[in-house]
Amino acid sequence: MHTFALRHLHPLIDEIMQIRDILKSSLPHVLVILVFLAVTVAYFYPVLEGKVMQTNDGTVAANSASEIRAHREKYGEEPLWTNAMFGGMPAYLISVKYYGNLLQYADRILKVFKLPVAAVFITMAGFYVALLLFKVDYRLAAAGALAYGFSSYFFIILGAGHNTKAFAIAYMAPVIASVWHSYRENLFRGALLLAFFLSLQILANHPQISYYTLMCILVLILTEGTISVKSGNAVSFIRKTLFLAVPVLLAAGMNFTSLYTTWEYGKYSIRGKSELNIPKEAGSKGLNREYATQWSYGIDETLTLMIPGFRGGANRPFPVTSQTVRTLRANNASQYVSNFHTYWGNQPWTDGPVYAGAIVVFLFVLGLMLVKGPLKWWLGIATLLSVMLAWGKNFMPLTSLFFDLFPGYNKFRAVTMILVIAEFCMPLLAVIALKEIFENKPSRQEIFRSLRIALGITGGLALLFFIAPGLAGSFISQGEREASLPAWLTDALKKDRMEMLRADSFRSLVFIILGGAIIYAFLKEKIKKEYAIVAFGLLFVADMFPVNKRYVNNDKFVTPSAVQRSSAPTVADSRILQDNSVYRVLNLTVSPFNDASTSLYHQSVGGYHGAKMKRYNELIDSVLYPEIIRLSNTLQKAESFDQISPVLVSLPGLNMLNTKYIILNRELPPLTNPYAAGNAWMPEKAVLAADANEELSAISKTDPLKEAVIVKKFGDLLPGTTFKTNPGDTVSLVSYKANELVYNSRAGNDRLAVFSEIWYPAGWKAFIDGREVPIMRANYVLRALMIPPGSHEIIFRFRPASYYTGEKISYASSVIFILLLAGYLLRSLFKKPAA
Repeated sequence: MHTFALRHLHPLIDEIMQIRDILKSSLPHVLVILVFLAVTVAYFYPVLEGKVMQTNDGTVAANSASEIRAHREKYGEEPLWTNAMFGGMPAYLISVKYYGNLLQYADRILKVFKLPVAAVFITMAGFYVALLLFKVDYRLAAAGALAYGFSSYFFIILGAGHNTKAFAIAYMAPVIASVWHSYRENLFRGALLLAFFLSLQILANHPQISYYTLMCILVLILTEGTISVKSGNAVSFIRKTLFLAVPVLLAAGMNFTSLYTTWEYGKYSIRGKSELNIPKEAGSKGLNREYATQWSYGIDETLTLMIPGFRGGANRPFPVTSQTVRTLRANNASQYVSNFHTYWGNQPWTDGPVYAGAIVVFLFVLGLMLVKGPLKWWLGIATLLSVMLAWGKNFMPLTSLFFDLFPGYNKFRAVTMILVIAEFCMPLLAVIALKEIFENKPSRQEIFRSLRIALGITGGLALLFFIAPGLAGSFISQGEREASLPAWLTDALKKDRMEMLRADSFRSLVFIILGGAIIYAFLKEKIKKEYAIVAFGLLFVADMFPVNKRYVNNDKFVTPSAVQRSSAPTVADSRILQDNSVYRVLNLTVSPFNDASTSLYHQSVGGYHGAKMKRYNELIDSVLYPEIIRLSNTLQKAESFDQISPVLVSLPGLNMLNTKYIILNRELPPLTNPYAAGNAWMPEKAVLAADANEELSAISKTDPLKEAVIVKKFGDLLPGTTFKTNPGDTVSLVSYKANELVYNSRAGNDRLAVFSEIWYPAGWKAFIDGREVPIMRANYVLRALMIPPGSHEIIFRFRPASYYTGEKISYASSVIFILLLAGYLLRSLFKKPAA
């Protein structure tokens, strides 16, 4: 009996011991994670006081999503559409919850510490996981994660409120490392990790970062493929590559709803193809190249990766103690102090430089010489490609090549963003270089030789610009040169900027020398490996932490009550909100089409979004802008409403959008437009346009209440072009929701009805007395229906199949992944060790 009991207890004891060993081995990683949390909270310590980070883009996002949030809270559903901006647009790239992806719950757990702490914490943890997949010792991986996580760009985008971008970047490192792990270590484990992290990155909903992640992976795959062919392992490489399509499909499947709806909307956004007949170079498909490359890194500006103030840092004012401020005051020009900024680079403006760290750049150069094999070539090539593409308009041959030949590349703006690839590759190779040194893989002779070269290149450049900062250029921006500033002012600007460069060059030189000294001391056995790693970790933080504080500091944090006060309704808002009908607002106190503040309380004619509808954007350029300019000129001269009225009645674009209120001063009542067309109306005549160009140009020549411009492709839905009017003919809005509009109509005969709602065929459906009817397009952007005689109920509903079908696919993909992951974990947990 005793023997029988022992025989059955031994397996249980073995399993308990195995679990204990797993928990024990996990303890160091838990401690590392706590360190990441501690340093992140230390940086953003105002969060401990209950403060929140107030950012421009964060405020824009909150304003843009105001109606969506209110609808979600009131009706318990996703509206998927909002009328708060640009007359109306899909909510996919504003605020939508995708319930089919079950990994959203893992994402919520990882973001438990909220912004901005969560973004930096996940970035560090993600890079730490990546380094572990590259078989780096956990201590060195922790130090490397600190270097990567404190990269200045990540903090700057958080300070700007680019939150989705920050989270997409946070998952970038483990996604790429999972691919490497699949090729080099364990294919199935790497595939599961790839599906997990890629799903989370796509969930972050920043396609541009996911695109650049794919570009980095493609360079990895090409490098691996080349090495495999040369070594005779092509078949194995092809097999692994094909297998990796499975986790990519799973990750895409889990995010199928967001991917499909974004792709669908892309065809109608400014990134889609226009129906207008315009020259190819003007951007009929994709983004205009001039627009996409407006933010291009200067070729010499690349040195900000190592010297943060190489081009003056950011568009921030000069300190009061600067020569520039003192000179302006001495010349009675104090009012112009805020017009001049420290930054003088090629970009229109910037929130701060892309600073990877002086030590990181030094170690990266060292790694290019010490690290052998495909890893070096992949990271080196990807870094170089990233930097060259970030030059944009300053290196157009390569930029044009990618615009023309690389699918999807022309859909994105701000080419400088591609430097996220370099920001991943450089610290990775830097840490791998330290790994090689600490593991004594290269000979000491080779390390010393490479160390001298790396110090000579990086330290030499830093020393050169410290001694002769004038080599960096004129220290005067293009705008300042065009302004023909007086010599006394340009001299002051040059002096201040030159001193900034000298200070940062010396700073970088010191950190480079300290990094080299640690390696030298280790090689001479003056310091142990463990202490060297700790020293590097401290140096990384000492290098990056103060630079980030220049751009994202405690001034960014405010109390929640201060946020509420800043967004409180103005006098104009309060007066407009007394009107309970449905209308639109034009706010002339801001740039109407580059500001989302109006959307917080009203349905705005304008707004701010990087992917507004192309058709509406064309209406803005061709019709609305000219009307607003004409109105503004009249308002400046008018002394009474009688002088304004003739202009208001001649604004068919604004009137057909039911622009009932115009804000001229936030602290005064708004101007009421009596000529706003209303929610819906029945014109007497349909004007048939041959094509989109004729349709758009005809708007300014018609009275929207009397004539509707209908493009010929919808002509078959019209019984004729003129319609008999009857005294009792009406169509009126009786119920409003963002995704459902109910009207009552009454007509003595067939009538054409135009609705002041934006035409979007991918989801909007119309029903008359419950029977679906086709929706026509009127006046280039509006909806129109043929209404039969009698009294009827008309309902518009937004029910895009892309969302509801996508959710089913996302859910099914999530279940498949969870089952695969659970099976793998259970198998690993209870797998018996080899004898």
